[in-house]
Amino acid sequence: MSISLDDKLVVAISSRALFDFEEENRVFESGDAAGYMQLQLQRLDQPATPGIAFSLIQKLLAFNDAASQRVEVVVLSRNDPVSGMRVFRSAIAAGIHLQRGVFTQGRSPFGYLRPLRAHLFLSTNADDVRGALAAGFPAARVLTESVLAGTNYPAEVRIAFDGDAVLFSDEAEQVFQARGLEAFQEHELSKAAQPLPGGPFKPLLSALHRLQQAANPQMRIRTALVTARSAPAHERAIRTLMNWNIHVDEAMFLGGLAKGEFLREFEPDFFFDDQTRHVDHAALHVPSGHVAAGIANVLRP
Repeated sequence: MSISLDDKLVVAISSRALFDFEEENRVFESGDAAGYMQLQLQRLDQPATPGIAFSLIQKLLAFNDAASQRVEVVVLSRNDPVSGMRVFRSAIAAGIHLQRGVFTQGRSPFGYLRPLRAHLFLSTNADDVRGALAAGFPAARVLTESVLAGTNYPAEVRIAFDGDAVLFSDEAEQVFQARGLEAFQEHELSKAAQPLPGGPFKPLLSALHRLQQAANPQMRIRTALVTARSAPAHERAIRTLMNWNIHVDEAMFLGGLAKGEFLREFEPDFFFDDQTRHVDHAALHVPSGHVAAGIANVLRP
């Protein structure tokens, strides 16, 4: 019987997003690739500490049990295979079960998302994230300066999403960028009953919805929409989710208020946003990732 990942939520993640390899990475960034490899080999039996996305991965893998394997996490890394050994040993020490990994020794690895049929790619490399998004995969650049996730909700995977250019297309954001807030509000009010097209992270939200329906009694998923929209533009966002038949547990329509403090109260294991000013502020409070999609990123210098 052939092995398939088709019935699983598949997350691909780089080694630096999963574990704290920042000290080692500074050696690599200095141009000393051989020194980096040697350092990783010297530390082979020294488990790395958790990275920014560790809590998200640990909790998602907790949906697996002896009867059913619902989540697959694959390390997809520019690391060399020798350094890959330390990644797997660190996973064993941390008590998370990883079976698969692809190590490309400096080459961009995002092309392997296609055979994996990944629902999410988390990486610290901006170019790899952009390539993954262009290929149609939900992807985010993990901000290694983010704070680590809290520990108050061990039985819940908590994920927060921005709306436009993340869960939804950037159709409305394009109106805002071109014609301003008043035109944006009028546009969204006139189209309140017309669902927004899906954005790059709609496939992930759908996959999380299916995972939640699997009904693991030990774990659950709690999602939040955290958006700069305000009334009356909120209605189209809500109706879009209703049209998709996807439920979110919380929705925050902040009307331009800084998101960080609200996210701190929600305590997500990860937050996704397309705008750097929002995600940089959020990273002061919660684990955060930048989704380099939509008009806001096209307009960035």
